Amino acid sequence: MQSHDTFPSTDIPHSAPPRPGRSDAEAALVEHYPRLVRLAHLILPPSLGRHRRVLAAHALVQKSLATAGPSRPAAAPGPTVPAQRGEPGPVLAWLRQGVVAAALRAAARPRWSLGRTPLPTVLGLRLFPGAGGDDELALESALATATPEVRAAFALRVLEGLTARSASRLLATAGVAAPDEALRDAERFRSTVGADAESLLHGTEFDPCTVQARPTDLLRRRHRTRLTAFVAALLLAGSATAALTLRSDPPPPPVSSQPLTALAAASARAADPELLLRAPADRWSDTARVDLTQWPARGAGTGDKALLSRALDAWARGTGAPTDVRLTVTPGTPTSPPAAPAQLLFAGPVDGSAVVLLHADDRIVRYAEPLIGRGGAVLELARADDADVTTGAAVAVSRTLLGARFLLAPWIDESAVRDLLRPDVPARRLAVSEDGVTDPVPQAPGDCRQVPALQVRSSTRIVEDHSFLLADLGELSPTHLTWTPAPGTGAPARQPREATSAAGLAAWARSACELPGLRGTGVRAVNRWEFARQTLPERAGRVTWTCTRAEHWDGRGRVAVAWEGPDVRGRPVRVPGPAPEDTAACSRFGQHLLAGTYWTAPSGTRYYLAAGSRAVTAITARGPVSATVRGQGLAVRTNAAGEVRLTGTVPGSGALRGWGETERESGGS
Repeated sequence: MQSHDTFPSTDIPHSAPPRPGRSDAEAALVEHYPRLVRLAHLILPPSLGRHRRVLAAHALVQKSLATAGPSRPAAAPGPTVPAQRGEPGPVLAWLRQGVVAAALRAAARPRWSLGRTPLPTVLGLRLFPGAGGDDELALESALATATPEVRAAFALRVLEGLTARSASRLLATAGVAAPDEALRDAERFRSTVGADAESLLHGTEFDPCTVQARPTDLLRRRHRTRLTAFVAALLLAGSATAALTLRSDPPPPPVSSQPLTALAAASARAADPELLLRAPADRWSDTARVDLTQWPARGAGTGDKALLSRALDAWARGTGAPTDVRLTVTPGTPTSPPAAPAQLLFAGPVDGSAVVLLHADDRIVRYAEPLIGRGGAVLELARADDADVTTGAAVAVSRTLLGARFLLAPWIDESAVRDLLRPDVPARRLAVSEDGVTDPVPQAPGDCRQVPALQVRSSTRIVEDHSFLLADLGELSPTHLTWTPAPGTGAPARQPREATSAAGLAAWARSACELPGLRGTGVRAVNRWEFARQTLPERAGRVTWTCTRAEHWDGRGRVAVAWEGPDVRGRPVRVPGPAPEDTAACSRFGQHLLAGTYWTAPSGTRYYLAAGSRAVTAITARGPVSATVRGQGLAVRTNAAGEVRLTGTVPGSGALRGWGETERESGGS
């Protein structure tokens, strides 16, 4: 059942809400159950895992009745005005306060606190909220980096609609040591999210009452059931033998459980190819979910049970695979066996190897073994969380000296290869077999003489009729390339677009040589954001300030800020700054940016340049260079050197600090 918990904003009384009677608390809990569970779920840490986090949210809300008082006797009959459904009241305020306090305790010490709170029992299933859109997923990833206190303050202000004063009072009562500080951080986070914050929090990604269910490891459960029945039969036979024995014999030695344990472990590893999932051939063209789950099983070996068994066995063993199976794992990818039967994507011969592609638990697995001669098998594991029309459009099936072959999604109608360094050269058509396997796509040489990329177009049968770029970074899934035009080009803010237009291709021609540095790091998509353009002094032309953000499959984001001179043949010059493994900078939730660098003009005169994104209205430089200007660009003539501290003004968001703490000098144009 889907929950509908849209509700009016409610405030709490100036004093702590009184403890209600149990009957009143039960009635309010039933009425407001979805919103309270959503509140608890938002505060609990994502590190619990999606299944346990959902169960914990329900458990905390249900346990909130434990401290309710005894039911009060009914009031004497008389004229009354019925309370309107959804109207705020002291009972809801009392429940909300208890849920927030319990969720904060659980977030601080999840193992101890939740260990004392029995979770709802769910056997044989894993529960998790439905997958949201890109904005919801980005917000969930950003919230995971916030403290539980900030998440609670954010939820009270956005979800519950409390005033800052009431939210501060509730947080203090719930045990938060610095409620005002948590509220300030939550307000900064809210201003970054923008006006969509409330609608995003009411999405399916944050609704633990509208959940999807998936089975646990069915094969392991089946073997456990058989093992239990076998042990029970042994015990029953032993009891019957003892009852029929008339003479007293010495007790037999205890039977070791090691053979049974080894049998159960071996059976659990023995995956059954009969259980593999196979999507219907044309289901992708008539579904609202266009992703890897809609891929049909293709290839000449889909009926080769022996090959499929070897692939499943290698995956089941994971890091304990035989020495003749070489294991390659993309960073951050679990190596555990699938929790349910995997989906078969491909099986068949490619470039002298028998190849199997599987998909399960948001992972892609490639197994390959030589068809002729000796040589070990290869097992590759990579993440594929929420792969969609673009990020789930191709999977590498083979790599040789000629390049990589890809298995294309069934919704891809056209495919071609182009050199990103030569945007004016038309893309070359790429041949595709009947099974969807492409001809080899050349790899980029180490000297960056060329950067090949796939340019594909989706079918009109899925409405998503558009072309997009995919770059091979040496992993199973190629990386989706997008770009965000500079301000003043007519493009709305925060709107990455496909890079297949003339302008998009010209933009990526400047940044293409940065892509090889991301090989093997688990990158899902890369967006090149041109956050500012600036006119150089002495009529030396215009420069472009860029922020290139690499989104990883596990939700992390890494960025690089660069400065590009007027010469289109020149390489971008990076602006030194922090290199965190995860940041919201240059994303939907980090759309403000300010950076600076020294520059020497062709005349030999030295300048300090700085530029901010479209929302910056003023820039101040302090240190070796001291200046303040209105607008988004600063250019100051100077002979100074050293670190310059930048501060930008962004209306509604306060001061914006400059990117990094060290500047570098760029050569002339």
